[in-house]
Amino acid sequence: MPSTPNDSTSTLDTTERLDEMRRLMLKDNLDYYVVPSEDAHGSEYVSASDKRREFISGFTGSAGQAIISKTSAYLFTDSRYWLQSQEEIDDNWTLVKVGSSPGVHQDWIEWILPRVGKGTRIGIDARMVSHEKATLINSKIAPLDGKLVYPPQNLVDLIWRDKPTKSLEMVYIQSVEFAGRDAPSKLAKVRDWIRQQPPAVSAFSKQEPGPSHMHVATLVTSLACIAYVLNLRGSDIPYNPLFHAYLFVGFDTAILFVEPAKLHPDVIHYLDTIGVQHRGYTDLWPFLRRREWGEGKVLIAPQTSYAISLMLTHFRYTIAPSHIEHMMSIKNEIEIDGMRRAYLRDGVSFVRFLAWLEGKLAEGYEITEYEAGFRLTEFRRKNKNFMGLAYENISASGQNAALPHYSPRKATAAMIAKDAPYLNDSGAQYYDGTCDTTRTVIFGRPTPEMCEAYTRVLQGHIAIDSAIFPEGTSGRQLDVLARKALWKDGLNYMHGTGHGFGAFLSVHEGPHSFSSNVALVPGHVITNEPGFYLEGKWGMRIDGVSAGDVKHRVHVQRLTQSAWQTRGEFNGDVWLGFERFTCVPIQTKMVKESMLTKEEKQWIKDHNQRCYDKIAPFLKDDKRAMKWLKRESERGIGLAPSAAGISIDWD
Repeated sequence: MPSTPNDSTSTLDTTERLDEMRRLMLKDNLDYYVVPSEDAHGSEYVSASDKRREFISGFTGSAGQAIISKTSAYLFTDSRYWLQSQEEIDDNWTLVKVGSSPGVHQDWIEWILPRVGKGTRIGIDARMVSHEKATLINSKIAPLDGKLVYPPQNLVDLIWRDKPTKSLEMVYIQSVEFAGRDAPSKLAKVRDWIRQQPPAVSAFSKQEPGPSHMHVATLVTSLACIAYVLNLRGSDIPYNPLFHAYLFVGFDTAILFVEPAKLHPDVIHYLDTIGVQHRGYTDLWPFLRRREWGEGKVLIAPQTSYAISLMLTHFRYTIAPSHIEHMMSIKNEIEIDGMRRAYLRDGVSFVRFLAWLEGKLAEGYEITEYEAGFRLTEFRRKNKNFMGLAYENISASGQNAALPHYSPRKATAAMIAKDAPYLNDSGAQYYDGTCDTTRTVIFGRPTPEMCEAYTRVLQGHIAIDSAIFPEGTSGRQLDVLARKALWKDGLNYMHGTGHGFGAFLSVHEGPHSFSSNVALVPGHVITNEPGFYLEGKWGMRIDGVSAGDVKHRVHVQRLTQSAWQTRGEFNGDVWLGFERFTCVPIQTKMVKESMLTKEEKQWIKDHNQRCYDKIAPFLKDDKRAMKWLKRESERGIGLAPSAAGISIDWD
């Protein structure tokens, strides 16, 4: 998802900070010190007080790692942030490109392995690395006689003198009106899952399972999972309605470890009524050390921080995939209905915005990328149940649209050009749903190259949206449908085709996606966002609808529940398809009719007419938006200039 750069154009001088870090590293005899982006809960977005990597490096993107050695400093990030990071880091830092692209390192672990020798000591805060990753690193460096070292205090915290204080925003209740299921029923499902786990006995043990082998509880560290299962929300994390906490769930008890000052008396009463005790956030550690639950093992997810598994020791825990994550991913009908309503309101705002932007540019006004993103937020802010943005606005014109995670800075944002695609990827949080929509449009005349790329991306989007598939099919198996039309022209995109998302929770949610082997089932919701990016020139994506940019939330459903069905029912009622949530028309200005099949043309016509039918009743007070919507719903395709006989150089 998008980066969050500062408005300042000057880079941070990190010399003094790095000097102080190295003095601390010397005390612990460290050769390297790793500073991840994540917090103690593995969050994608983190609070201001957890932005340690940003503090030490100056890089403000949402993903990456910093590694400080005795003489050098390295920033590791993927292709989404290569340009931004080069602009933000100073001369003390070397950018190391990571990802799946040819000629780059897979990750920082691969980079560091050749540098590990006998006695090499790599420092890291055990709270900021998952059990899964720490175990992997240890398995790779131990044969090289290297060692992971966990200083008792985070070294960045020791030098961060003006560190922001921890959030004390109040926790609040998410009503069953929106959640669909109450917290006691969710806790009961978690307890049933614990009971179903087999005793943790070694395959080599001849002993019968005893009390110490039985699973008696689970410790939940994912903030989204805690918010979901308790029907609570908070404001500690930007763009995510989450709060810092841990949750211990046993058969007869449940304990929420959270800062007491965040609990209003109404929330305390609510916790009492659902049978959940509350203790201080840091009280988790003595609770684990004393093993207050008695005999038996605790189930923890692979993403749990390594500090917790170190505290428990392997005699007291078992690693198991998060059952709450699975529960959360399958939306109930109340959540699905809420998302439908949220996407309709959000679609109205998007249409108002596109009509406003087109009108201003036609009148001769110059609009920056930043101003455009801000204006869309203001349209959304007026909506019922609005609770803020779901992520930083991606508002990009021309060559900036070629950066999948570009986010404009107020001081340096480009003017929106009429002759280049404009890509807006943004979303909002509502009490009844999390929204994420992308559209790519053009306000002038597109080139043949733009039209061909846009049409190929749109074909990939339609292929996913129209897919019919049997139960047991994973997103990864469908992914090729989104890329087939692009591959035909030797084009591709390097990001995933789509991801799960939350019901007033995180915009990224698993375990399903179009990159995952998890089978899609009714109740899963997922984005559909193929794209293409011509570096240095323009980019497009379609997620719901995107010019090359359509961002589309889709809901897996049985065909027998939809308006269309298969001719055959081989193997019975096992066939699934997608319901479209996104309700914003697809601009046809860059669609090349001769490249489309009859079915694809009909899909576009039907989608735009559907958007008109649903949105028009809400635009009676906005003549400009109504005029724009009516025109887009009636406008035919085939307006793109012919590319016959044109040789396109995609390099």
